[in-house]
Amino acid sequence: MKNIIKKVMIYSMIGIMQVGFGATVIEASAWHNDASQRIVQLDDRHDNDNDRRREHDERMRRENERHEREMRRHEHESEREWHERQERENERHDRELRDIAALLVGIAIGSSNN
Repeated sequence: MKNIIKKVMIYSMIGIMQVGFGATVIEASAWHNDASQRIVQLDDRHDNDNDRRREHDERMRRENERHEREMRRHEHESEREWHERQERENERHDRELRDIAALLVGIAIGSSNN
């Protein structure tokens, strides 16, 4: 008698577990859940990316124009002063380009998170 009761309890627990698993699978399935087809994108990151790209391009243009102006020799400069200033300007220009490139990397990382 005890063996029969144990078997009934075990089989009923297994049955309850199967029903639970089945209900979970049915709830998660696309056939049952029509709401999964209604995905709405709330934030439009593409506009932000385009704004950031425009900002990047504008900063690059301004930096290149400024660099060209600074690389020209001034009237009052000696040749040695001019070359020293060119070296400093090249270092400064490289640092600025790295900062601008970091903005572009940020854009790429932000776009990949979509």
